[in-house]
Amino acid sequence: MATALISGLANPPRAHLGIRVCDPNEQARAHLEKTFGVPTYSDATEAIEGADVVVLAVKPQIMPMVLEDLGGQVLQNQLVLSIAAGTTMDSIANALGNDRAVIRSMPNTPALIGHGITGIVAGSHCNPTQKEQAEEILSAAGEVVWLQDESLMDAVTAISGTGPAYYFLLTEALAAAGRELGLTPETADRLASVTCFGAGAMLASSPGEAEELRLRVTSPGGTTQAAMKVMEDRRFRDLVLRAAEAARDRSRELALK
Repeated sequence: MATALISGLANPPRAHLGIRVCDPNEQARAHLEKTFGVPTYSDATEAIEGADVVVLAVKPQIMPMVLEDLGGQVLQNQLVLSIAAGTTMDSIANALGNDRAVIRSMPNTPALIGHGITGIVAGSHCNPTQKEQAEEILSAAGEVVWLQDESLMDAVTAISGTGPAYYFLLTEALAAAGRELGLTPETADRLASVTCFGAGAMLASSPGEAEELRLRVTSPGGTTQAAMKVMEDRRFRDLVLRAAEAARDRSRELALK
């Protein structure tokens, strides 16, 4: 995810932003320098010196170590922007200073191709300029949706963070069904993948109209209606809800560890 952000920030229209990257791995630093032309550091305190925004793009299990290294080093006028799952703003502020400006975000994997969407929430010490800075950075990977309550971040995790896996599973299931119905594996995979891609593109251009698009393709007494009846009878919507609830609950559990 960090590489996706760097890619979006190092190229137009955001190439004017000065980026410095810290990574403990020498090979990773060499790759980033060669690919994006950004200066890299092995010491986080060097990387953040004089920065307006400190982006914490690390795995949740590494976050405590990173916060310990940065303790006492982040200044009051610097914004701390976290994209680490399960790490609350309070835990970041407790390590870096309770008066620090902290913003927490949850991007998803389509950010890797510039089509992600990120849920974002700001702490009480953030000013309007810092919120704009965070949105500009995260927009490099796709759309940004602001939340008013950090507790909703678990719901964001369940819908957009975990959601791509639901979509991939549906595509897998469609392809498997195609093979069961006699299509070759190559044809079944291609039909399922491109169908899901096309449907997703239609919905992306008409956000909030999933029901309307579904109704347009569902002719009374037709093949789609027959399929929809089976899904409704098998409680497809309830299954999706229960899956999302399980993901939300697990997100809450991870935040407490």
